[in-house]
Amino acid sequence: MPKRIFTFRQGDAEKTADAVQALGHKGANLALLASLDAPVPPGFTVGTHAWRETKGAAGDLPQILKTDIGEAIEWLETVTGRRFGGDQRPLLLAVRTSAGAPMPGLAESVLDVGLNDATVDIIAAELDDAAFAYRSYRRFIESFAALVFDADLAEFEDLCDLESERVGWSGEPRTVLEWRMLIGRYHDFLDRELGVLVPQTPLQQLLEVIRASFVSWRSPMAASYRKLHAIPENAGLAVTVHAMIFNERDHKSGRGRAISRDLSTGEARLTGEFALGGRIEAFDDIPETIDLGQLVAGGAAPFPAVFADLAHHVRRIEAHVGDAVEVEFMVGDDALFLMQSRPARRGAGEAVRVAVELVSDGIIEPQDAILRIDPASLDLLLHPTLDRAGEMTVLARGMGASPGAATGEVVFTAERAQALANEDRSVILVRNETYPEDIHGMHVADGVVTIRGGTTSHAAVVARGIGKPCVTGAGSLRINPETGRLHAGDKVLKEGDQITIDGSSGEVIEGAVALIRPSLSGDFAILMEFADTARRMGVRTNAETPHEARAARSFGAEGIGLCRTEHMFFEGDRIQAMREMILAPDEIGRRRALDKLLPIQRSDFIELFEIMAGLPVTIRLLDPPLHEFLPKSDGEIAETAGTLGVDEAVVRQRIAALEEFNPMLGHRGCRLAISYPEIAEMQARAIFEAAIEAGERAGAAVVPEIMVPLVSLRRELDFVKARIDAVAAQVMEERAHRIDYLVGTMIELPRAVVRADTIAEVAEFFSFGTNDLTQTVYGISRDDAANFLSTYVRQGILERDPFQTVDVEGVGEMIAVACEKARSTRGDISLGVCGEQGGDPDSIAFFEETGLDYVSCSPFRVPIARLAAAQSAIRLSRAGRGRARR
Repeated sequence: MPKRIFTFRQGDAEKTADAVQALGHKGANLALLASLDAPVPPGFTVGTHAWRETKGAAGDLPQILKTDIGEAIEWLETVTGRRFGGDQRPLLLAVRTSAGAPMPGLAESVLDVGLNDATVDIIAAELDDAAFAYRSYRRFIESFAALVFDADLAEFEDLCDLESERVGWSGEPRTVLEWRMLIGRYHDFLDRELGVLVPQTPLQQLLEVIRASFVSWRSPMAASYRKLHAIPENAGLAVTVHAMIFNERDHKSGRGRAISRDLSTGEARLTGEFALGGRIEAFDDIPETIDLGQLVAGGAAPFPAVFADLAHHVRRIEAHVGDAVEVEFMVGDDALFLMQSRPARRGAGEAVRVAVELVSDGIIEPQDAILRIDPASLDLLLHPTLDRAGEMTVLARGMGASPGAATGEVVFTAERAQALANEDRSVILVRNETYPEDIHGMHVADGVVTIRGGTTSHAAVVARGIGKPCVTGAGSLRINPETGRLHAGDKVLKEGDQITIDGSSGEVIEGAVALIRPSLSGDFAILMEFADTARRMGVRTNAETPHEARAARSFGAEGIGLCRTEHMFFEGDRIQAMREMILAPDEIGRRRALDKLLPIQRSDFIELFEIMAGLPVTIRLLDPPLHEFLPKSDGEIAETAGTLGVDEAVVRQRIAALEEFNPMLGHRGCRLAISYPEIAEMQARAIFEAAIEAGERAGAAVVPEIMVPLVSLRRELDFVKARIDAVAAQVMEERAHRIDYLVGTMIELPRAVVRADTIAEVAEFFSFGTNDLTQTVYGISRDDAANFLSTYVRQGILERDPFQTVDVEGVGEMIAVACEKARSTRGDISLGVCGEQGGDPDSIAFFEETGLDYVSCSPFRVPIARLAAAQSAIRLSRAGRGRARR
């Protein structure tokens, strides 16, 4: 038969297999402290098994539980030398609910259980402090009545005020007689208004409090919280009962909070605060420096000895749990009691510092330090954050799509953003939604806001890639294109007005808000060294500009896993040359325009190869449909026609011809290379010539990796690879220089998955494009999904957005199948991920289990991926599992 009650005292606690499940957090924690010989108030915990029995008994406490509680009280009387309800040295109790985690809606603590009309005078005489005794009795009646009888505490406040006016005392009663009259008013009120009385028998008081505490588990607020956080209803509630500590009585009493380390440095030094006499005094390392005697009239308080004991016990707790701890303590009549301990609450920077210091002090191993840090929290170390000390006016709330904060002038076009940025002015680009042609404006803007879109929209993905704060889906904002105004409710902003955005919270704020700049300490670098030693998977970056590549290298990227060449064509003369190529009437015209792009591409690739200094660089051939490069507005169309020297009608006709109903599934990827092989040939030439030149400059060979996108048929890859190989042979002959290179493909279509073994006969590497693979597996456009995916998650149809974290059962299974098929054909094939989920910790755990060789993510997520990859490798190793799907 499971135990119902577990006792604890300093040096001893009754054991149970799963303490938190059986005793709740408070009960388990007090049991742990007791077993560590820490000074805890003696007591017992009524476990969750007793709650389940009580639930089955229609809410009343079963007789067998009442018997067990009676026996626990007898044990506690023996330990304390006091009697529950005794006429000498009466025992008073504190009763606290104890769930597995803090939960709103549960019963509040009820203190001083055991006080009644007789014991209050006995306690008053024992302590020689009638006011304290009666103050405690009043508090007990109020809390008991609120919990057990559902009385309104405001009614008691009114009774106090009425009695004060009648008798003429201010604040609280001054004599025992006045106190007794006030208590009598309380009893009369409960009898007259509610028809109830507070029991005068201490054991009955305790049983009623425990019963009501059990009932609070089913309160509407607690039930809602459990549903929201997926806590099973049958997890149940425990109740912890312990001897009262008079920590609010005199200058020999108080309460406080102690932390085992200075969280700002990670140094092992006791810090915290102590409350005494209505004031709070901080302490730092040397508690003896606190002049507590000055806080309370009446002289010296011998607290240094108490604090010396506190430091000793806190240090032992830290050593036991292997983490910086925060300990709540009480001091009653010069005696120290520890009430609770928990891992010290800390910010991301503090967490890193403490973890590294714990390794340095020999308390934990580097792998344990790695597991202590939430990878997602590193975002806060890599981006500016808002200084929230002052008041802020929030104009709108959208989705936090790319972390960090930024302040700047409102602009509505990429061109205007670039113009103001050239004047060294900070700007926030505000758009209904962004398109590939906005990339040059996004690069120079300090932040981006879109009214439409979600966390996987074009704006979100690009912003994360370039490390810019971004808020998407700010649907309460409206842009009036005719007046050039931004409407936020009854506020109207014009271009040039200042706004601030928080890409983590999704807030758009009026005016300029002070920012806190990130600071990466040496501890951060040490943690990353720990991670790199532990992880198996490589971590590359998605980058196509020198700025992104350098940022990624500074964050530890081991190469470029995805260079999206289309992003290189949207600025300045490049876009005009691209448009000239697209609008050309024949291949001759296209090649003439491509000749203008060749040196630009070659220069770009040389710089990337040099920055990566021999590390892998995977370059994806042109992927998006050609219509994305064409002008949209009348002004742009007229400008393009003038630049190219063609009639405006010709431009419009060509734009109409290229328009697609569903461009995501249309004429893009390898299909472009097959329709217009000259495009792939130009890009291949630029890659090979750049590799030769960069290799000669560095004195070491560069081995480029060329990725063919959107392959679904082996014959598609055969066709494109033949063109690449032909260009390679031609360049090597022209330069009299041999180079090695790899040709692979991006797996982003279901057919490519099921034919992966055949495609791997040609491809030397696979890189999974999880963005498009998720779209094609689900049949959902990620740019439109924000309109309904949140409903799916809220209704429990999906656990999470599949564009943010890989859908293991669907998309993940496709990846696993493709890996298995590819390895069956080519055992040494390199397998990676370059989609947005390559930087998601939960997805990385799956990729590690599947045995992928690397992940590639945006530069500012590289440290997150390094840490997450290390954690995944450690957990699999400790579980005795290797790469499960190999």
